[in-house]
Amino acid sequence: MSRIGKLPIQIPAGVTLTQKDNVVTVKGPKGELSQEINPNITVTVEGNQCVVTRPNDEKQMRSMHGLYRALINNMVVGVSEGYKKVLELVGVGYRVSSNGQVLEFSLGYTHNIFLRLPNEVKIETKSERNQNPLVFLESCDKQLLGQVCAKIRSFRKPEPYKGKGVKFQGEVIRRKAGKSASSK
Repeated sequence: MSRIGKLPIQIPAGVTLTQKDNVVTVKGPKGELSQEINPNITVTVEGNQCVVTRPNDEKQMRSMHGLYRALINNMVVGVSEGYKKVLELVGVGYRVSSNGQVLEFSLGYTHNIFLRLPNEVKIETKSERNQNPLVFLESCDKQLLGQVCAKIRSFRKPEPYKGKGVKFQGEVIRRKAGKSASSK
């Protein structure tokens, strides 16, 4: 039995979980999310708990069991608490500003980069003197938030020599030693 799949999902107060035609819908104070699931996987709601079960022990069913349980749990946590990520721009002259749902990055290229974010993602930027600029991202959809963070990070990945680039706050970058002087 899957260790993840057999764990029941606790449904907090104010969150409703419904299933209809292989689609699980979760509504809460932060929003509404839905996920299509395999017809062989059954989702049952008992009181304030949700249990995901599988019909047999085939390899595919075992893998889907844990997957759908994790996806449903992420949706429940997302609509009740939400997910937050903080990105940090490390580098001289790196800047970011927000105008509605559009982020404008200045990352050392000849041109600025404009990124339009989906409406489900709330953004906030913070630039202080002698501090690295920060981008605060918040959403109820974990997958969408991760995708947006990956896109922003792809503009200028942290490099291992000076540590410059776009990184998650608190992320440790493995550093490499630079060139060493040759002895003749």
